Amino acid sequence: MSDDLNAAAAQLNEKIGGGFDGIAKFVVEGEGAIMVDANGARVGDEEADVTLTADRETFMGLMTGDVNPTTAFMTGKLAVDGDMGKAMALGSALA
Repeated sequence: MSDDLNAAAAQLNEKIGGGFDGIAKFVVEGEGAIMVDANGARVGDEEADVTLTADRETFMGLMTGDVNPTTAFMTGKLAVDGDMGKAMALGSALA
């Protein structure tokens, strides 16, 4: 999925514009991770203030807007570990 992760990082850069206040990591189970910080989004796997974990289907739904981040979290399809405030800010940027 590295091509898919690169494409998703590009989509995230479009959605978040000038970067993100903090460091977030999206983990796509079995595929890899995308880092989001003040410089934008890129494929990587580093320490983060908040880590959001989802399966491929949920993650792609978040990227296309077909899956609401809050609903995904409330139904257990999106796990959040770390700073919930950062997760909510990132979720707002995706919605």
